[in-house]
Formats: sequence, C-alpha cells, structure tokens
Amino acid sequence: MSTIASPAWSQTQNVIQELVVTAQKREEALQDVPIAVSAFDQNALQKARIDGGPNLVLAVPNVNFSKGNFTGYNFQIRGVGSKLVSGSGDAGTGIHLNNAPLIANNLFETEFYDLERVEVLRGPQGTLYGRNATGGVVNLITAKPIDEFEAMIRGEIGNYSSRKVRGMVNMPLGDTFALRVAGAYLKRDGFGDNIYTGNDADDRDLYGLRATLDFSPTDEFHAYFLYDHFYEKDNRSRIGKQFCTKDLGPANIGGVGYSAIGPIGAVQRGFFSHGCQPTSLYSADVLGTVNSQSTLGGLFGALGGFQTGDAYAGKMQTPDVRDIESNFDPIYRAKTDIYQFNVDWDFTENLRLSWLAAYSENYIYTRQDYNRYIPSQNFNTTPNPVNAVPIPAAAYAAVYASLFPGGVVNDPQNGAYNRFTTSDISWGESTQWSHEVRLQSSYDGPFNFNLGANLLRFSSTGDYYVMFNTGTAWYQVQNFLTTGNPNCVGLAPCISIDPKQEPDRLGHNYYDNFAPYSLRSSAVFGEAYWQMAENFKWTLGLRYTVDKKTVHNHEVTLGKPGFGIGGPPGESDPFLKVEFKETTGRFGFDWKPDLGFTDDSLIYAFFSRGYKAGGLNPACSAVVSCPPESFEPEFVNAIELGMKNTLLSGRMTLNGTFFHYDYKGYQVSKIVNRTSINENIDAKIHGVELESVWQPLDGLRLNAALGWLQTEIDGGTSIDIFNRTQSNPNLVAVKSSEAAACVVSLSAAQTALTISNTLNNPFALLGVCTPASTAGAGTTFDGAVAVGTNAFGGLVADGVALNLDGKELPNSPEWTLSLGAEYTWQFGNDWAATLRGDYYKQTRTFARIYNSEADRIQGWDNVNLTLTIANPRLGWEIGAFVKNATDEEAITDFYLTDDSSGRFRNAFFTEPRTYGVSLQKRF
Repeated sequence: MSTIASPAWSQTQNVIQELVVTAQKREEALQDVPIAVSAFDQNALQKARIDGGPNLVLAVPNVNFSKGNFTGYNFQIRGVGSKLVSGSGDAGTGIHLNNAPLIANNLFETEFYDLERVEVLRGPQGTLYGRNATGGVVNLITAKPIDEFEAMIRGEIGNYSSRKVRGMVNMPLGDTFALRVAGAYLKRDGFGDNIYTGNDADDRDLYGLRATLDFSPTDEFHAYFLYDHFYEKDNRSRIGKQFCTKDLGPANIGGVGYSAIGPIGAVQRGFFSHGCQPTSLYSADVLGTVNSQSTLGGLFGALGGFQTGDAYAGKMQTPDVRDIESNFDPIYRAKTDIYQFNVDWDFTENLRLSWLAAYSENYIYTRQDYNRYIPSQNFNTTPNPVNAVPIPAAAYAAVYASLFPGGVVNDPQNGAYNRFTTSDISWGESTQWSHEVRLQSSYDGPFNFNLGANLLRFSSTGDYYVMFNTGTAWYQVQNFLTTGNPNCVGLAPCISIDPKQEPDRLGHNYYDNFAPYSLRSSAVFGEAYWQMAENFKWTLGLRYTVDKKTVHNHEVTLGKPGFGIGGPPGESDPFLKVEFKETTGRFGFDWKPDLGFTDDSLIYAFFSRGYKAGGLNPACSAVVSCPPESFEPEFVNAIELGMKNTLLSGRMTLNGTFFHYDYKGYQVSKIVNRTSINENIDAKIHGVELESVWQPLDGLRLNAALGWLQTEIDGGTSIDIFNRTQSNPNLVAVKSSEAAACVVSLSAAQTALTISNTLNNPFALLGVCTPASTAGAGTTFDGAVAVGTNAFGGLVADGVALNLDGKELPNSPEWTLSLGAEYTWQFGNDWAATLRGDYYKQTRTFARIYNSEADRIQGWDNVNLTLTIANPRLGWEIGAFVKNATDEEAITDFYLTDDSSGRFRNAFFTEPRTYGVSLQKRF
C-alpha cells in the first residue's frame, strides 16, 4: 500500500480509511488487492511534494528512476525497466493514463495536477495490463467530473524565480452532462548557467490543460471524453554534466616509440588514445575534457590539418555540475495531445461492457552542444603539414586560405567558428491508437470473469543528428578538389553539404540516424475468479499477444557521395520486420484468514509470467563486425508471496511481499561505432518489500516503506567498450578509419606503428582495424576472438568478452527506504496546521552490467518538508515547502558514449534544493 498517504484518514475515528484503486481494472479497496501496489491521491502527492513521475522513486520501494541520454527515461521496478536504446524497443514499466497505455509519454516532463490518484503496480503484469509490463505499471487516474459545482485555484512561488499555477473548474451541465477543466503552469529559471552565453541553463516553461466531459444518462450507462494537452518550450538540458578523465594515449607501444617528427608523433599517439579513461565518477579529475584526437571530429581535424593536437588541451570543466559552457543555449520543445473516450455499460445487473479508445500525438525536439565546453585551442590559420589531402602542401595552403580564412570554418549547421564545434539534435514524433473492450461479471455465485481484447497501433519517426564542423570542413575540401564547389549539393562525386541550419536529411556532412518505426499489437486476455470459500479465491489469467514491428532501417550516409537519405526499400535500407507471439498470464490465490491478532488480513501467492517484445537493431556500419539483425524478447517468470494486514482497530496497516524472478533475455544496450547495439542476457532477482502506515494518536501519522533487492546476472558475456582489452598488457586498443576501435595483439600494434614511422604517415595506422581477409577468423588470442586479419598481418577483434556471471543488474539498489511523518494541530474556527517530513535513501548501484569501478554510483538520500495551514470549510490553504532540504547532488545514472565520441559519460542528477510558499482557494 502507499508509503505516503494513499489511505485517507479520519481525525474523529483515528483510523486509516483506504483508497479505492483499479489495479485489477475494477474498483477495490487497496488492502483487498492481491498485488503489490502503491497508490497516492492528489492530497498525498501534494503533501509529499511528488510533483511528477521522477519523484515517485521517493515513495515506492524497489523503484529507481533516471533520465536517459536522448528523449527517454528509465522507470525501473525491482531491477526491471529499460536499459536499451532502440527506436523499436519497449519500456519494461508500462505508463497508462486512465488504464490506456501510452508508449510515448511525458512522465519525465509533466507536472501532476488534478489527479484522482497515481497507482504503481510492482511486478510483471501478464494479463490485464499485459503488453511489455515486465517491471510493472504506472497508472495515472485523472479526476473526473462530478454532479456539483466546485473549483480550485492554487499559486506557488519559490527559489529559482519559480512560479507555478494550478486550477480546476467542475460544472454540472443539466442532469446528464458534467464538465471538468483543469490546468497547470510552471515557469522557473535554470538550475545552472551557460557560462559562455551568460544565460540560464536548464530552466522550465511548460503548461498542461485537460478537459473531461462526462455523460451519464442512466444509472447503467456512463461515458466520458477526455482531452489532455501538454506543451513545453524552454532551455531544459536533455543531459547532465559530461564526465571525463582525459586519456592522452600511451607514451609508447610496448617500448616502440612514436615518430621522432613531432607533428607525426602527435597524430599517432592520438590514434592510441580513447578520449577518456574508465575512472570513478568521484575521482578528482573526472570533470576534465575529452581528448578530441580520439573522436571522429578530431580524426577529420587531423585528416584536413585543421587541428594540431587536442582541441581541449589543458581544459577542465567548471566544477558546478549544473553549469555548462556552450556556444548556444539548449533548446527543448515538447508537445503532446491525448484524446480518450470511455464507455461503461451495465447491460445486465451482473455484466458490464467497457470500451476504452485512445489516440495520442507526441512531438519532442532537443538541440544542444555535444560536449558543452569550449575548446582551449583554435583551428590552424594555415594547415598542419601532416594531413591526408592528396595535393602538394603549397597548393593545399592556398586552398585552405580560400576556404577557411583565418581558420574559420563556415558550417551551415554549427555556424562560423575558428574552433572545434559540435552539436546534436534528438527529435521525434509519434502517433498512437488503442482500443480495449472488456466484459466483466459480478455474479453472487463463486465464479466471475474479466474478458477482453485490445488493439494498438503506434508509428514514430525522427532523427538523431550529430553535426561537427571538422567533418563539414573535410568534405568541403574533398568537394573543392573533385567538383570545384566546396558546398555542392548533388550526385556523386559530390558529398552534399546541407545549406540549412536546421538539417533535413539532405546533407551527408553530418551523422543522421533515421529509422521510422511502426508497431501493430493485438491481444486477447481474460481472468477467471473462483471463490472456493467465503474467504478463499483462486485466480487464473491468460493473455495471448501478437506484436508486429517494422523499421525502415536507413543507412547512415555520413561522408558518402550523393545527397539525401539511404537508398530505396529493398536495397541498402530495407524495411526490416519482426513478429512475436507470446502467451502470458498469472495463477494464484488470495486468502482472508481470521488470524485473531489482526483486524483484517489478506494472504496471496501468485505465479505470473511477463513479456516484453524484442526489436530490430540499427543498420550496420561497423568496421570490424556487425550485430544481429534483431534482438530477442525478454520474459519474467515471477513467484510472489504477499500479506496485507490491518491492525490496532484500524490504526495501522502492515504489508509485506516476497518475490523471486527468473529473468530471461534481459535487454540492454551499448553504443558501438555510433549506433546502439542491443543484447540479451539472463538474470535472477529476488527481494522483499515492507510497507506500513500507523496512526498512533489523533493527528499523528507515520509511514514507512523498505525495499530489499538482490539481482544477479545468470551467465552471458559482453565486450565492455570502456575496457576492450580487459587490462591485458598483451593487447592494444587502437582507432579505426571511422574513429571506432578494435583490439590487436601488442606485437601487431608495434608492427603497424613501425611501418607508420617508416612511411612518415600516421594515417597508415587507420588500417589496423580493417580486416583485409577472413584469415584467422574465430581464432582466440589473449582472450579476444578474431574476426579476420588486417593488412599488417595481425589478427583483429572487437575486444575481450567479459564473463557477466554474478554481476548485478544496473540501477538496482540493494536497499531503498522511505520514512514519513506528519502531525496535524487543530485550531478554532476549523483551521488546522499539518507539518510533514519525508526521508528517502537508496544504497549504491552500478550504471552498467559490467559493474566496474567506473560504473559505480554512490547511494544518496533526500529530505522533503512541508507545512500546510488549511480551513476546509472556507476553502483556504496556505503552504510552505522545502524539497531536497540537504541539497543532495546525487548522480542517478550515466550514459557512456562510444569510441568515436571519446567514451565520455553523460551523467544525470537529482534536482537541487528548492523551496517556496503556496496559496490555494477552493470554491
């Protein structure tokens, strides 16, 4: 049950009154539901300062939440969530609005307002919610119209110049209609600064509107139509601080030195650097900067002679983790429109037919500086003589001067700068239709049922662009030499330069991951209930789901002659299709024994099977090896034992749950060669949850929730790109011609470096990772499995696969603890004051499956305080609050980039301390 205030309470009777929930898609008292579920009404959310989805972690046991690197997030329950980055992937925690699923949603961005309650169902939901709910379900239930007038307006001001307004009006319209309109608005300054522009970073400017029209012509028929709109336009930072301990590259390769010619040796060493070292997130130098020589942009800088050495040499970032240093302020735009129509018809005394239809449109656009710090070194005003341009040095100097006067590169997407400049855009739009029809019985006899079917259609498109001016400059040089026009747009040999600041897939001078996706999902489901005795009930639920996924996998066209996206379907970018057909469900009992020492008890035990569909990997662009075309589904076979108790004449609830999961096919991503590769591994999970609310005396209320979680990967191997050699001194990781990386033997690396020194050509090293033949493929050398042999005669591998057996699942703290206390003082004339405090703590976690020291995230805690003075009779309420009172600066997760970006980690943080006051009036 709720860890905050999901059961309402009565001052006069001094007992806890329960919240009614629909966790099993029928109305039941929370203590009668044989599921581990936490629920919070609007009053509880407000008092505990649970303003949105990310704050639910503070109140629900064994839950973890963090923003993701692009436009998503990971809401993880009992170790099960979403650690994959794939347009065709699914989240393990289903997000529902009024029981309708929302694949694309704003749980991360939006503020909670005018809700009847929020329900968090823990554990796989294999029947009634079903599709992809391997972790659980978050169900937002909006307040519906009632048959009498009421209204509310609430204003709030706080630090960071925060201004928040919420309001609601409920109007009966005759005997059969009622209308409820609600809205919320938030505007505040940034939590950090852009120290380059002097403007705020990570501010908020958003609003939400909702209108619900109710139609109840008879007692047997009820329908409503809902419209929900969300809009945000501000400078929210999509990602947090970039963590990097600079990797300069080894001083030599096993005693073999770099070229004695300084500029050549500098380029060579850069090809053995990997940008950032795998150090702890809490090391003293972790707020350094990436060695740009190791990145794809740095490679282009070396090829064209634009940059000599590391663009960020000697540079450290500002120590404030909320500040950035960027050429421009982040751009964040989000818009969602949701339409719902629901009908409940009691066509007989014991049968109800329900139909829920929902349609949604979702749009999000984000643009920001890729590294978020300004280089310390400018571009060369004359080209570095060590370059790969195939014309004499004097001729190239003249070309360079005409194309890049004073070292200024005119990049249409990034602007005109004489320094290394990168930015990225992550945007997407989607539409979704869903229909669900259910037939539910309520007979007086021992047998009842809940049968249904649903249909879901989802389609999305969008791009992830990475734009870097060294790439544009390198292609401008090539275009000038081949066509005479550096900014040509057209067929080969032209490498088209998109002339617009806002890219539209025309150019080949930037990275563009574009893969439109569509989903067709259908299911039939049902649960049967047999009341074997007055206090004992069996439940059997089954669901058959069919998921059909299609991805138009366009090939990345960076640097390729021509223009526009990849070729037509059936050629280089086919429609890839995959289909999954799975049966899931649950079986178990709930029993209400008379135990004597409790007022009421519910004991339940269930076996349930949850399923999350697989998907399709992106188009292959690897130098060394390609991933499988698709990744497999994941399954959770769960055993759960629970007990819910009401004690002390209704003054206490005490609930406990034990669970064990056999987790098959856990889906996890890593970024390899600028694309997301998704893998499947197995794991075991078990844990315990305890929740209690106690009202020992009139006005005093205490709550607690404790979660204990043990996760263990059950076999499997994976190559850690943060440590491809697994620290084996006989192996060397080196850069490829696309700034990715491979592993070769020490002797092979020495041979390649010696040849490069002899040729006085550092770019000869770029062939080390390219298999010239399949000779030796499958051969194991020092733990690495070769995919072929390079032109230097050395075996080439992706890396050494790490045995994952016994590792913990990411973002799965062993302990979570929530404690809350509130006391209400009654004054004269119906005034009352309530003081509330909430404390949350979680223990350390790992960000990735490899569990290295670089993956370790320290535990953190949070304290929220609220004071509310209210007079329900007059409708007035005055409040004050402090969130994160100790100003905890906690890392919740990080995202590791690939070798071509320099292996930096984008970290995500909890919000800083905020405080403010509010005034509310009800009518």
